[in-house]
Amino acid sequence: MSEVAFGIHAVNSLLRRSPDRILSLSIQVDRNDKRIQELVSLAQNQGVALARVPKAELDQLTTERHQGVVAVIERIETTALLSERDLPSFLGAIACPLVLVLDGVTDPHNLGACLRSADAAGVHAVVVPKDNSAELNATARKVASGAADVVPLVSVTNLARTLKALKDAGLWVIGTTGDADVLVYEQDLALPAAIVMGAEGAGMRRLTTEACDFLVKLPMLGAVSSLNVSVATGIILFEAVRQRGA
Repeated sequence: MSEVAFGIHAVNSLLRRSPDRILSLSIQVDRNDKRIQELVSLAQNQGVALARVPKAELDQLTTERHQGVVAVIERIETTALLSERDLPSFLGAIACPLVLVLDGVTDPHNLGACLRSADAAGVHAVVVPKDNSAELNATARKVASGAADVVPLVSVTNLARTLKALKDAGLWVIGTTGDADVLVYEQDLALPAAIVMGAEGAGMRRLTTEACDFLVKLPMLGAVSSLNVSVATGIILFEAVRQRGA
């Protein structure tokens, strides 16, 4: 099976990390700026053939904003990096694992942004429920800017059961909710931890909340009651990075 990847950052990452996955690469014929030239040079160095085509042909491959670059790639299931079954043993081999859990994040833009932040913060795996999550599609991959190819995204059948398995593996489950009494800056995030982010508006589901060891919140000093989930994720992950002394 194949899928489409588009955008300069996403295709650049594929060329650097997984050039063998690229089945075809098309670049807009009338684009020749510096970033496009660098992409063309990278493709040539990696032995990836490319075609210069009109914008209209790229528009037929995707309706998203493609920046003049579209690749058709071999599809790899998210379980190819790390399976649900292997997650506890994988984390057990890490001295102080950090996991991001997304409960009900259904917007692919948010999923991609969370993956990008997770990669930057050194997260070892991102966990999502199979039936209540955005698909890792071309839009999510573009927003992730290459992070989707390096951060294991583990899709699980039963999130509450997975959280229990993470706890059994020695991780503390830290959930985020506006109803918490503790600010995230007051919580020890240097522990082996799974940080759970809920959907915007609805937040974490009841069983997910009940599975948490700790509940934390971000201080909200303005008129709005919450942040975009990907923004909140970045703030909390980098508080964990700060506490861990990275």
